[in-house]
Amino acid sequence: MSREHKIAETFVELADTLVADFDVIDFLQQLTVRCRDIFAVADVAVLLAYPGPHLYSPAPCDPTPALAEVLELALREGPALDAYRTAEAVTPGNLARAPAAWRDFSASAREVGYTYASAVPLRLREEVLGSLLLLRATDSPLPADDLTLAQAFADAATIGLLHAHTVRRVETVNEQLHNALHSRIVIEQAKGALAARHNTSLHDAFALMRRHASQHRLLLTTVAQHVADTGDLPRPPSAPPSPRRHSNEETQAE
Repeated sequence: MSREHKIAETFVELADTLVADFDVIDFLQQLTVRCRDIFAVADVAVLLAYPGPHLYSPAPCDPTPALAEVLELALREGPALDAYRTAEAVTPGNLARAPAAWRDFSASAREVGYTYASAVPLRLREEVLGSLLLLRATDSPLPADDLTLAQAFADAATIGLLHAHTVRRVETVNEQLHNALHSRIVIEQAKGALAARHNTSLHDAFALMRRHASQHRLLLTTVAQHVADTGDLPRPPSAPPSPRRHSNEETQAE
């Protein structure tokens, strides 16, 4: 699949939120997966705000071990927080020469192999829901055109969230995202239980849950809660019974 095709598919996915079973967690996870693929960055994360000047928490996702090391620091300092507070993109910066205000974030990020960091806000006019953090582990920064495209993805994702039938008002958006953040604990528990049961990695366990949820039209949080409670995936929902067909005798009797 060409890069242009992937970009087009991503915009379609980000617009497809007006569905009955819209799952904000899977939506944000898919945003990070697409960005990681299209921009050839090492890691991507969505960091969300719950009203106030600070970022609240990373969105539920499947972080690599390296990303998990820096996410909590990214809530307190660094490009993701700056992008959220200013509602402007933070251009790719070499972490070896990062601002002093990023000291702890930069040190932690460099220690696990990241070299450049940038971020774009999740915004729609005056509303900013959080930011999208992009990390590279190469000897060159994210190209300027890619940062512009990342902002377009972030804008489309924000519009999709605000237009979703479950999050029509800003207050409801915050409540929905707040609930999503609390599901992180359940998802992490479920990943561990499923990985142990199937003798696989946490990454593969998370992918298995997402695939099961998608195939059977279940919310990811529903699947994760079932796994956390029982140790395995839920059974697919039962198909509705087929309409009863009349036999010839019944038809004649009628």
